[in-house]
Amino acid sequence: METGKFFHNLMERKDFETWLDNISVTFLSLTDLQKNETLDHLISLSGAVQLRHLSNNLETLLKRDFLKLLPLELSFYLLKWLDPQTLLTCCLVSKQWNKVISACTEVWQIACKNLGWQIDDSVQDALHWKKVYLKAILRMKQLEDHEAFETSSLIGHSARVYALYYKDGLLCTGSDDLSAKLWDVSTGQCVYGIQTHTCAAVKFDEQKLVTGSFDNTVACWEWSSGARTQHFRGHTGAVFSVDYNDELDILVSGSADFTVKVWALSAGTCLNTLTGHTEWVTKVVLQKCKVKSLLHSPGDYILLSADKYEIKIWPIGREINCKCLKTLSVSEDRSICLQPRLHFDGKYIVCSSALGLYQWDFASYDILRVIKTPEIANLALLGFGDVFALLFDNRYLYIMDLRTESLISRWPLPEYRKSKRGSSFLAGEASWLNGLDGHNDTGLVFATSMPDHSIHLVLWKEHG
Repeated sequence: METGKFFHNLMERKDFETWLDNISVTFLSLTDLQKNETLDHLISLSGAVQLRHLSNNLETLLKRDFLKLLPLELSFYLLKWLDPQTLLTCCLVSKQWNKVISACTEVWQIACKNLGWQIDDSVQDALHWKKVYLKAILRMKQLEDHEAFETSSLIGHSARVYALYYKDGLLCTGSDDLSAKLWDVSTGQCVYGIQTHTCAAVKFDEQKLVTGSFDNTVACWEWSSGARTQHFRGHTGAVFSVDYNDELDILVSGSADFTVKVWALSAGTCLNTLTGHTEWVTKVVLQKCKVKSLLHSPGDYILLSADKYEIKIWPIGREINCKCLKTLSVSEDRSICLQPRLHFDGKYIVCSSALGLYQWDFASYDILRVIKTPEIANLALLGFGDVFALLFDNRYLYIMDLRTESLISRWPLPEYRKSKRGSSFLAGEASWLNGLDGHNDTGLVFATSMPDHSIHLVLWKEHG
C-alpha cells in the first residue's frame, strides 16, 4: 500500500514538472505586458504562505551577478575601470568574484606599474599579479611610513674612511689608517684587509683593488696576497677618482692637478693626459655608449670627467689622443656648482646642483629636463633610474618618484662625515631604481663613513 502511494506521488511530481516546463515556455513567449498581467493574476490567487515566500525571496530574485553572467573578456574590460582598492573589496563578495578578479592579469599589472613595479610579461600564472600587487602595496606603505629600511654598522678602521665602492653585495672601504677592507654587507664580516697608501678613491673586482691616493699616485693591489702589482705615477695632485676597464686594458684617474690621465692598466704606463679642467677633477666614469649620434655609436667607450662646474665627455678606445667631444654645465658664468655625484648609464647623464636635478640626453647632449622643486633645492644625487631617484641631504635619505617628481619616502641619517668630493658616501643596489619587482628590494641602500671611523649602512628591511 505504501509502495503504491510513493509511485503515485512520484508520478504527480513528474506531471508537475511537465506542466511547469510547458507553462514556462508559454510564459516566455508572452509580451512584457502579458507577463505582468499573468504575475498579477497569480499573486491574486496566492495565499499567505505564497505571499510570505515571495516577500522573503523577492530581493534575492531581483539581483543579477553580472560577473557570473557576462563573458570573461567583458568582465575583464569592466574591471579595468575600477581602482585596485575597490577591486580588493570586490574580491570579498564571493568565491566566484574573487576568482574572476584575481585572474584579471592586465588590471593587476597596470596597478603594479602605477606603483613603480617592473612587469615581466613572460609570467603566465593568472593569479601571479594580484599576489605581486599585494606585496607591492605593502612595500610602498612601508616606504610611506618610513619603515622600509633598517641600519647597521661596519667597525674595523682606526682612522677616517675617505673612499667607498660597492658591487654585488661587497663594500670596499679605504682609510687614512693605510688600509683597505672588503666587507660582506649581508653578514658585516670583513672578507679581506690589506695594507695600502692613503685612499681617496677605490674600485675593485674579484681579483684586484685599484686605489687613488692623496700621495698623488694610483696603485693596483691583489686581494689574495695584499701585494701591490702596479703603481701609476704622474699626477701632481691627489687622485680623487679612478675607473678601469679590463677589456680595454685602460685605467683613468682624475686629480687635484686639474687633469685626467689615461693609463695602460697592465703595463702601468701613462697613455695620455687630458687637459681642459680648471678645477679639481672629482669624478671619472668609463661607460659603454648605448645610443647613436654624430659623435659616437652604440658600443663605443666613453669617458666622463667632472669638476666643480663642468662635465667633459671624451671618446676612449678609438684613439688615445682623444679630444673633448662636449662640455656640459648648468650656468655659463660658473655661478652654479655641480654636486660631486654623477650618473651615466650610456643613455643619460644626470647631475644635481643648487638649481635642481639636471638630465641630459647623451645622443644630442640636450637637457631633457630639470627637476626643480622646493624640496630638492639642497639635495645631492645618489642614484637615478627609470622610475625612482635616490637623494640625500645632511639629515635624510630620500626616494623620489621620477614620474611625478615628488618625494615619496625619507629615512633619517646620523651625523655622517661630510665630503665635498662625494667619496665618503654612496648608493648600494641600483636595479630597484628602474622599478621594484619584489626581489630587488634587498641589500644595501646607502653607506657613509662616520666621524668615529665606522661605516653606517642603510639596508632594505625584509618584507616580513
